[in-house]
Amino acid sequence: MKLSLKVSLKGRALKYLAAREHSRLELQRKLAPHAESPEQVDAALDELEARGLLSAERFAESMVHRKAARFGAARIQAELTQHRLPSDIAQAVVRTLRDTELARAHALWVRRYGEVAQAPQDRAKQVRFLTARGFSSDVVRRVTRGEGGEACEGAELDVGPERGGGDGEP
Repeated sequence: MKLSLKVSLKGRALKYLAAREHSRLELQRKLAPHAESPEQVDAALDELEARGLLSAERFAESMVHRKAARFGAARIQAELTQHRLPSDIAQAVVRTLRDTELARAHALWVRRYGEVAQAPQDRAKQVRFLTARGFSSDVVRRVTRGEGGEACEGAELDVGPERGGGDGEP
């Protein structure tokens, strides 16, 4: 006899949220094939939000934590916009990213290249690399000229809000 377990929408959503934070839009997309109607999905997500299990703020913080070391503020802001987060949440997160953008871009540039390009073709390659990752043109210009090293010294690159005892543990 074959036993079939039908997982509820809330159960599926909790499984996704246990792996990582998701936006409401992502969960709607993932749960839609398993629901009988869109209203069912909305009701399940409303309940998760009411219980504090689904949070736009936590999703934004999580995304920044995952992507800040590799991408600039413009790229992360674009991704947050795609998830249709409330504008005040996205703007607050991006504001904190802009404060550390020079240090983050310099750290990424050092990992990838490590030295100022001598040839114009090499400099253009470095500029394209940083620009494609969403760093502002001013930051890209400064980093590819070799500036910004002093911004990395002693700079705290963890841009998320502090939680717990400040030892990096949530």
